[in-house]
Amino acid sequence: MLTYTIGQAAALLGVSSETVRRWADGGQLVMDRGGSRNRQIDGTSLAAFAKERAAGLHPVPGRVTTSVRNSFAGIVTAVTLDDVVAQVEIQSGPHRLVSLVTREAVEELGIEVGSTVTARVKSTNVHVDRSLADQPDR
Repeated sequence: MLTYTIGQAAALLGVSSETVRRWADGGQLVMDRGGSRNRQIDGTSLAAFAKERAAGLHPVPGRVTTSVRNSFAGIVTAVTLDDVVAQVEIQSGPHRLVSLVTREAVEELGIEVGSTVTARVKSTNVHVDRSLADQPDR
C-alpha cells in the first residue's frame, strides 16, 4: 500500500503542509500513524480526496459544447504575436500551458495578457512519467 508524508501530499495537492494537517484534523483527509509513528496518508485516500477537491475547478461553461475533457481554466500571462502565428501562455493554478494559435484567432477572441481563458487539450498521445526519486513509502 502506498503512503505519503504530509509534505509529499501537500506538494501533490499544491497547498502547504499546514493545510494538509488542518484537513486531517478536520476529518476531511484520512491520516494514520505509520510504523515510525509519523502521520501518513494512504495513497488511495489521497487520490480520492484530490479528485473530489478538483471537481468543478475547471468546468466547461454552459454555452460551450465540446468532446474535450481536459480543460484548464486560467489567466493569460503572455502573448507573443508574429505575422501569422501567436504564442499564448496561460497560468492555470500551478500549471503553465503554452499554445501556438493563429494571430487571427487571438485577435478575433480578444486574447490579451490578463484575459481569462480555458485551454482544452485533446491528444491521442499522452505520456506519463514517474520519477523514481521522491516516491512514497510502500
